[in-house]
Amino acid sequence: MDKPAISADRLLLFGATGDLARRMLLPSLCALDADGLLPENLRIVGTARSDIDDTEFRNMAREALETFLPAERRGGMATFLNRLFYQALDATTLDGFAELADKVGPSTNEDGDGGLAIFLSTAPSLFGPTIAGLQHAGLTGDHVRIGLEKPLGTDLQSSCAINDAVADAFTEDRIFRIDHYLGKETVQNLLALRFGNILFEPIWNSNYIEHVQITVGETVGLESRVGYYDDSGAMRDMVQNHMLQLLALVAMEPPTSFDATAVRDEKVKALRALRRVNPDETVTGQYRKGAVDGEAVPGYDDELGKDSDTETFVAIKAHVDNWRWKGVPFYLRTGKRLPERVTEIVVRFRSVPHSIFEGMGAGMQPNQLLIGIQPEENITLSLMAKVPGLGTDGVKLRQVPLEITMPDAFVGQHRRIAYERLLLDLIQGDQTLFVRRDEVEAQWHWIDAIRAVWEEAGITPKTYSAGTWGPSAAIALTERDGVSWHD
Repeated sequence: MDKPAISADRLLLFGATGDLARRMLLPSLCALDADGLLPENLRIVGTARSDIDDTEFRNMAREALETFLPAERRGGMATFLNRLFYQALDATTLDGFAELADKVGPSTNEDGDGGLAIFLSTAPSLFGPTIAGLQHAGLTGDHVRIGLEKPLGTDLQSSCAINDAVADAFTEDRIFRIDHYLGKETVQNLLALRFGNILFEPIWNSNYIEHVQITVGETVGLESRVGYYDDSGAMRDMVQNHMLQLLALVAMEPPTSFDATAVRDEKVKALRALRRVNPDETVTGQYRKGAVDGEAVPGYDDELGKDSDTETFVAIKAHVDNWRWKGVPFYLRTGKRLPERVTEIVVRFRSVPHSIFEGMGAGMQPNQLLIGIQPEENITLSLMAKVPGLGTDGVKLRQVPLEITMPDAFVGQHRRIAYERLLLDLIQGDQTLFVRRDEVEAQWHWIDAIRAVWEEAGITPKTYSAGTWGPSAAIALTERDGVSWHD
């Protein structure tokens, strides 16, 4: 069991004037404060290149809160804004880090308790200089923990270089690698569903499960991420982190307890059990002009302004080679300019071994568990039930859903931003929902192997029209196994 961490009394936000801070971080912190979840003495110091003072930063924060945080969650906003301070900094040079340390200040606890939590929301190229600056200013001591926003590298080698740089200043128990999907309520509910109910875990294996599908669909194109996305692509942007974390939560063995070490030990075992993907088990695509939600949209090359071989769609047939999942395919699919914005996990169970309703027009269907993550958080279990009524041609069955819509099931609970959970855990020092280094490296090891397969086999993105579910080859990937994507 992990020992309890000391709650931080200072939070230092790098990139405090950026888009992520305005849309997610500051609204999340304000909402936590309104709910009385932040330590009473917590000071929040923002830093970025922008040459502004405390008052201007608070005004910027106020505008962000009024734009991105629902009015009913802004209770005590003035109190929250008084927690905010700002120090301008150019992280590419050591100059200025001493002034930043002065602004952050010492622990407010005379006994030496408390500490500093740092959230690093900057370009990966700034990780090294920022860590060096923090060391130079004495901001990497034993009571300092750091949160790192993705991307953490572009392959295993670059990821190791970043992790090595961070490890020079922080021990692993003080490094919090962020995957915001792990902060979503339904993702955490997957753990509750599996390990809090005797109904599911005994059948959560290859004896009863036929296949698993994980879909992350986006309707948007490049938006403001042109430079980043063309260097990254769907594989690095979505599969390497979010999708593999979802797969690990589905596939992991039961941990001995709900603490950081136990949970992450089991996740990394599942990731290391991933089989190398063959060329016929992967499909890549790139969208062309089409229509999404009834509106005409340009193709990827038109948005980019040049030709590119970057994939905007990936479909993979994966296998977890262990006893629990022997022979069970995991179908992964993600892409931009798809018909729906959706993130979901579908667990398809096997058919009953013998139907006593055969020949009665029963229309038997296997049971299916649908875990919706976005845009709506819900859990739906599809069961067979008798159609009401009388007839002379036997019993008729129909598939009916047992649905738990999270907002309806927990009336009075706010729909929280995923970063609320993660920022609170960073402040309190709980690493359970953060990604450990060996997890990151296991993910990159598998992803790099797939990209090597693409290169060796000469696999390039196939085109698909915006507003469709990707190239036709992605449909064939599942249909040759007698499986259809859940659309």
